[in-house]
Amino acid sequence: MSEQNPATPLMPNSNSRKLPDFKQSIKLKYVKLGYHYLITHGMYLFLSPLIVVIAAQLSTFSLEDVYVLWEHLRFNLISVIVCSTLFVFLATLYFLTRPSPVYLVNFSCYKPDDSRKCTRQIFMDRSRSIGTFTKENLEFQRKILERSGLGEDTYLPESVLLDPPNVCMQEARKEAEMVMFGALDELFAKTNVKPKDIGILVVNCSLFNPTPSLSAMIVNHYKMRGNIVSYNLGGMGCSAGLISIDLAKNLLQVHPNSYAVVISTENITLNWYFGNERSMLVSNCLFRMGGAAILLSNKRSDRWRSKYQLVDTVRTHKGSDDKCFTCVTQEEDPEGKVGVALSKDLMAVAGDALKTNITTLGPLVLPMSEQLLFFATLIGKKLLKMKLKPYIPDFKLAFEHFCIHAGGRAVLDELEKNLQLSDWHMEPSRMTLNRFGNTSSSSLWYELAYSEAKGRVRRGDRIWQIAFGSGFKCNSAVWRALRGVNPEKEQNPWMDEIHLFPVDVPKVSSISN
Repeated sequence: MSEQNPATPLMPNSNSRKLPDFKQSIKLKYVKLGYHYLITHGMYLFLSPLIVVIAAQLSTFSLEDVYVLWEHLRFNLISVIVCSTLFVFLATLYFLTRPSPVYLVNFSCYKPDDSRKCTRQIFMDRSRSIGTFTKENLEFQRKILERSGLGEDTYLPESVLLDPPNVCMQEARKEAEMVMFGALDELFAKTNVKPKDIGILVVNCSLFNPTPSLSAMIVNHYKMRGNIVSYNLGGMGCSAGLISIDLAKNLLQVHPNSYAVVISTENITLNWYFGNERSMLVSNCLFRMGGAAILLSNKRSDRWRSKYQLVDTVRTHKGSDDKCFTCVTQEEDPEGKVGVALSKDLMAVAGDALKTNITTLGPLVLPMSEQLLFFATLIGKKLLKMKLKPYIPDFKLAFEHFCIHAGGRAVLDELEKNLQLSDWHMEPSRMTLNRFGNTSSSSLWYELAYSEAKGRVRRGDRIWQIAFGSGFKCNSAVWRALRGVNPEKEQNPWMDEIHLFPVDVPKVSSISN
């Protein structure tokens, strides 16, 4: 058993847990990337106003105006042909470049049985009874738990809670089936969609990838149709949920009249770390059991019953940089025990990826007033060499709700400060971390379910989901609510206890060392 150096502090230096200040630098290449993305992916945005203007102008014509126009065109065959050709060309271009709408019909989040609840005391008792952790590292885990933002009601699989733990492939499959099938059963019950109606299936689980795959397990269990288009994404970290949404969106563009199901989860059983490397012990303290199932549709007939419409997805990958690539890795410690190591550069890497992603997203979502202020400040600073502070756009003008991956309290604190968000905006993320812990890629859906349970979602509201994960990746998805969500008619994991939230969760800076 490796001993920890007594000189090593129990907690890393506070500066290493901070994101870089977004106000210090905005890279011009990322701004250019955002506008390039807007131009190459949004031709229909330019055609739509033109068609609207033409339609509005025609609507003002009186019968006399129409008669005069007809008399003029009747004796001018060339004008008729040119106008008709132009109209047909613009209409064809508009319909060919306009992507098919993607609707989120409904989603469900898995809530484990109470028997799998893991209080801080239970966690420490199990860690102590295992007998492999040094006294110093037990104290280290206790301090991590105190600062993590996790409450007393998070969940762990039975295999980890047993004394001694029973971590094996059979138990890992059991956990995966329990989470995935539990979420899917609820989703099918909510939507009245049959498993054989599903044409596309995307499953993401970063650390557990058995053979047959998790997607094959679902197809087998629900006896789905033989021509289903299925994908199984592994090793992509906590941001894989939005990668799955982006993949499903692209597939729905080429498979008309289809349903797509996305399953986002993570497996705890085979990924519990029993060694004494502190960079690997942090994941034990943060990650908990959970999963979500999402039903997407490109059928226009489903619009009336769908909750949201997907507006945009933006993906950022920093893997070409070695420091970014190696900041979260699954590896063996000196004793051969496998765990997920978190680099001391993680916060800096996450900050850079976040800054790149939101700078790219800005031109797609921000109102023109914010874009003009930002662009004018950038020109003055970069080209005219004026001593100006970078202007950070107010994303609260673009979104009503923020679902930020509940990776840990320190990350949420830093994002709140950098994006200038209020406690109300951060509440879904903080309460999800407190109640369910870090459930990896599915945490975004527990957060959205929280906002729905609170009765906050109104028709027309815009939701920003943002997550980051190993690789290093940062991904965003933007949704627009098609209808208000009545919490009294909802079934989600918060409903029987939403009156207990929000609870008081002090920030990292307010906790003494």
